[in-house]
Amino acid sequence: MLLPLRDRTLCYDLVGPESGEVVVFSHSLAADLGLWAEQVPPLLAAGYRVLRVDLRGHGGSRGAPGPYTIDELADDLIAVADSTGIERLHFVGLSIGGAIGQSLALRHPHRVASLMLCDTQSESFPDAANHWGKRIETLQQTGTVESIADETMGRWLTQGFRESHPQRWQQIRATVAGCTVAGYVGCAQALANFNYTGRLHEVTVPVLVTCGSEDPRATPEESRRIAALFRAGRYEEFVGARHVPNVEQPENFNRVLGAWLQETRASR
Repeated sequence: MLLPLRDRTLCYDLVGPESGEVVVFSHSLAADLGLWAEQVPPLLAAGYRVLRVDLRGHGGSRGAPGPYTIDELADDLIAVADSTGIERLHFVGLSIGGAIGQSLALRHPHRVASLMLCDTQSESFPDAANHWGKRIETLQQTGTVESIADETMGRWLTQGFRESHPQRWQQIRATVAGCTVAGYVGCAQALANFNYTGRLHEVTVPVLVTCGSEDPRATPEESRRIAALFRAGRYEEFVGARHVPNVEQPENFNRVLGAWLQETRASR
């Protein structure tokens, strides 16, 4: 489904019973809503309503050229929620999606029931200007995200997963390669210019921070530190996974997610 707005069009997928509690998913840079395919069936079976939204310039979404901000990307989710009559939601975000979740909880606290933040960060990395600057330069020179697709996949998933799930690996790689340069650059610029660290103590809803033990960038050590900054924060690790544990270890991830949602429902 598409939501046309003044300067952008947002692509989203909403399934499940209208009476169900809503779980919203926000994917990583260079992915799309299909990154959460493994999570949808068990949530529907448990009676939840599931909303997945593509970032600007990713999947079926389109937007004006960036730079974007994390707050603007969070407001895109609110725009979709408003258009579909969703008042309150459980949020699950990976990487940049986790940063978007922090913005939602800080700026729209009445809309958020819980947060699950996966393999993410609470502020731009110290080397953000150089790190993202080099990638942006590469993309602008080549005109395609294909030029960094293999490097990205190496950070996201282990070689063991590639060998045991070649079709799923190829699906994700094709999605990365097909991301628009404008969408990637605009969202990368958002990641290079944000900082919520000093405000995370303001978040009052329950927060679960998770991380793959082999994530080379959003490390377990950093994830534990982020979890400790929340009033009601907790940390859980997916041993052996890299940056996308929901794909690499779906059964384990779904077990953790299901238990977390049950716990936060029971605590209200």
